[in-house]
Amino acid sequence: MTDTVSEHAPLGRRERKKAATRKALADAALRLFAEHGYDRVGIRDIAEAADVSTTTLFKHFPSKEALVFDEGDEIKAALLAAVHRRPAGQSIPRALRDHVLRARLLKGKDTDPRFVQLIELVDSTPALRAYARRMWMQHEIDLAAVIAEESGAPADDPMCRALAHFALEARDLGHDSADPEAAVHRAFDLLEHGWPGHEVTPSEG
Repeated sequence: MTDTVSEHAPLGRRERKKAATRKALADAALRLFAEHGYDRVGIRDIAEAADVSTTTLFKHFPSKEALVFDEGDEIKAALLAAVHRRPAGQSIPRALRDHVLRARLLKGKDTDPRFVQLIELVDSTPALRAYARRMWMQHEIDLAAVIAEESGAPADDPMCRALAHFALEARDLGHDSADPEAAVHRAFDLLEHGWPGHEVTPSEG
């Protein structure tokens, strides 16, 4: 019994140390970016603020942008769960609409100052916006597979792939809009109900 405990305890300590270092780096990066602006903060600045070497930093994060996004697996899991665990009777487009609105417009998260700070940082930094979009869109194939599974369609159904692609794209449609929420709703109205049977004139919109 004693040998088993001693064998596993060091591994646990190492993992805790790794997690603590990773968190210290991410926290230092967010603080420095918020204080000085993303473009004015370098990798060395972040490493020094977290009291580690740049080599250690790159063991945990492959790039400067990655320091801001440390929840890729959680984001993917939440996206797929939005379809898998949607309420009975709710359509897949509606479930995705609700999830995208929560993810993009801070619904249900506006009490977390750090999350709000992160979104504001990403929205105001072109390099981070582009990186965030790549991170978000990389879940397209997995989302399409879940949509196909839930709807009973073939795994390679192009309609499921199209829905996954455009549902993910919809998140950024309202970025420069005066009413981002309305822009996302309009996009999902099209995904759920199709193009209107008549041409919409400016007065009708």
